[in-house]
Amino acid sequence: MFDFLYAQNTPQQVNPLISFLPLILIILVFYFLLVIPQQRRQKKHQEMINSLKRGDKVVTTGGIHGIISDIKETTFILKIDENTKIEIEKNSIAYKK
Repeated sequence: MFDFLYAQNTPQQVNPLISFLPLILIILVFYFLLVIPQQRRQKKHQEMINSLKRGDKVVTTGGIHGIISDIKETTFILKIDENTKIEIEKNSIAYKK
């Protein structure tokens, strides 16, 4: 007798994909706003490090200014004064002057 009332009050089934859509959109936004620009910066920095040669003036991440006097496999020898040379990792070069 009251079957029509019961049928009207049943909740609609929601597609599970639609319920995850906001989460998927947030992940995509983070990927395009954070991950891709960081990868571009890393690629540009690696290209800069690979292009360095003897005699280039550089600044390390620690703020040390110097001139590359020798290049090894994973390190640079920096001349920071007339009689002072230090060996640093290649990835510790912040930028080229």
